[in-house]
Amino acid sequence: MKFKHLPHLNLDNHYQFITFRTHDSTDPFLKKLAAQKINNRKKQMSIDDHLDHSNIGCYLNGSCQNYLAEYIKDKDSELFELVAFCIMPNHVHILCKPLVHLSKMMKQIKGVTAKRINELLEKKGKFWSSDYYDKAIRDEDHFRIVYRYIKNNPLKLVVKEAASEHSQRFYGIYE
Repeated sequence: MKFKHLPHLNLDNHYQFITFRTHDSTDPFLKKLAAQKINNRKKQMSIDDHLDHSNIGCYLNGSCQNYLAEYIKDKDSELFELVAFCIMPNHVHILCKPLVHLSKMMKQIKGVTAKRINELLEKKGKFWSSDYYDKAIRDEDHFRIVYRYIKNNPLKLVVKEAASEHSQRFYGIYE
């Protein structure tokens, strides 16, 4: 069996690291990278690095960022057990334990928030990229690495933004 993309892994009672991005952030660089025959870990690191430094599809600021953060926190204990998340200008990272099937969880998050964010931006059409990246957490060390990654990811923006926005982009309960 040959997959174009890795299948999503839905494991009951298991923590997941999930990344999803805005539709407009999927630029020619990312499409070219997706077509390359490199291992998925390297590919995902390249995608994350590109998204962290790209200005394309950067809508998740101000009222959109605040709305999305409140929505994610509000779904804790309904869709997932939330550990941490960060909202970057064009993508989101979440560390959680899904309480419903992963595809259902992502469909609800992306469907509801796309509608509202489009209203806030006075936009129409597709807001989120149709895909998302998920990785099952293997052990406690992996959990800590992912948590630190999510916690420190917004620091990459300090050069671009005021340092005070770091605390608005990260939410975590572990430590």
